[in-house]
Amino acid sequence: MTAVRGAFTALIHSRAERHSLLEDAQGIVAGSMLAVLGVALLQGAGLFTGGTAGAAFLLHYATGLSFGACFFAINLPFAYLAYRRLGMGFTLKTFAAIALTALLSEVVPAQLGLARVDPLVGGLFGGLAIGAGMLALFRHRASLGGIGILAVYIQDRFGFRAGLVQLGFDAVILAFAVFLASPFIILCSVLGALVLNLTIAVNHRKDRYIAF
Repeated sequence: MTAVRGAFTALIHSRAERHSLLEDAQGIVAGSMLAVLGVALLQGAGLFTGGTAGAAFLLHYATGLSFGACFFAINLPFAYLAYRRLGMGFTLKTFAAIALTALLSEVVPAQLGLARVDPLVGGLFGGLAIGAGMLALFRHRASLGGIGILAVYIQDRFGFRAGLVQLGFDAVILAFAVFLASPFIILCSVLGALVLNLTIAVNHRKDRYIAF
């Protein structure tokens, strides 16, 4: 009975410095849903972005493979880094976020009916939605994998803001998009990536948000 009571307490109760399991689950689901909304907007506009999502878009546009499958596969090699550098808890929550995002991205975009989105609108709102989703995940000690894992590790280890670290990697990934899209699409993609990373850089600071 004591063990059951302890498990129930961990599920629903939190402290100022620690989220409960239920809060973590809510944060992972909400963050993944926001990210998928952003992916749907970018996909409807034919745009790219940075990080492993950007790499998945490149592979998706170049080969015709589904975005969700590409996103999941690209993130698998980063699981070891997550485990070694950021612990089992971070790894499990991140894997859950990656799997949920990949799964929802297979279903949700078609249900939203966003087949034709203005590239400028898609870049602005898609970048903001993904940034907000990643922010929610970061605050529950999770990420969307890949570069996000590396960005959070570098912030925790060296103090550089995660959003600015990811911005540097995004610039490299977006550079490859010039072989697949027009200059206007690239410009809107860059704008979306800036919005995404500035959202994280402005709002995610370890010294302001202490819960984990």
